[in-house]
Amino acid sequence: MTADEALFAWLEHLAHERRLSPRTLEAYGHIGRTWLAFLQAHRGELQSMAALGTVTAAEVRAHLAVRRSGENPLNARSLSQTLSAVRGFHAFIDRRMGVATPQMGLVRGPRVKPGLPRPLSEDQARGLLGESDADPDIEPWEAARDRAVLTLLYGCGLRISEGLSLTRGQVPLGETLRILGKGSKTRLVPVLPAVVQAVDDYVALLPFTVGPEEPLFRARRGGPLSPRHVQAAMQRLRGRLGLSERATPHALRHSFATHLLGTGVDLRSIQELLGHASLSTTQKYAAVDAEHLLAAYATAHPRA
Repeated sequence: MTADEALFAWLEHLAHERRLSPRTLEAYGHIGRTWLAFLQAHRGELQSMAALGTVTAAEVRAHLAVRRSGENPLNARSLSQTLSAVRGFHAFIDRRMGVATPQMGLVRGPRVKPGLPRPLSEDQARGLLGESDADPDIEPWEAARDRAVLTLLYGCGLRISEGLSLTRGQVPLGETLRILGKGSKTRLVPVLPAVVQAVDDYVALLPFTVGPEEPLFRARRGGPLSPRHVQAAMQRLRGRLGLSERATPHALRHSFATHLLGTGVDLRSIQELLGHASLSTTQKYAAVDAEHLLAAYATAHPRA
């Protein structure tokens, strides 16, 4: 087996056994191909499986240095992802093919300062949803669609891909919605009356016949709506409302979690609603809420 064939086997493992998302697979595939191309250029020959076992810590550091200072330099977070993917590939060929890379563990990745979510305020979220069906540049049914999608993301805390996976057969919505999230993990989320109403308003204006198993949200010409369209709609809205670039579709999911936490919902419940595998991922929202609390204190307290 060649190094390229080993890379293909690893990506197949990630797709069918780990069930990673297509976007993650694309990123890992690019990292893997770039890593093997670096080794080929650095060593002057195509890499065999035996050659992969002789990779040194110095070569890994050299690869990271190239990625840091190349034509499209990577930041610390992307470098950390690159190292993680390269380690994952070598761990796979060690487990499945018996090709160990002892020096891989000697390489430390760059320090990455964990970023906090960037939620919208409650007023900003209401403003976005209220403005989403008042766009004069698109058809009324498209405006109703954009409002329904954004209301779904904020009201249920969904990722864009999860919201766009809603099928015609799932409407009218009930009190809960079954979501297939990352890693093919299923969760139930409550559905607010405002979400039901927004989706019903869109369906009433939808000019296309959609089968029960087909995606509910449609583009202008009748095809499935893409995430890029939702991002573009959000960009138009934040421009009209004067919001920063932080106001993205995913920020609505962050806002969902932060606003729930602010009303006293516990982190474990928010973890279940968001579909996080680890509670540590959800704990970021506690830091965001604490920031808001301190900011309010500093503004309101007479001795602040």
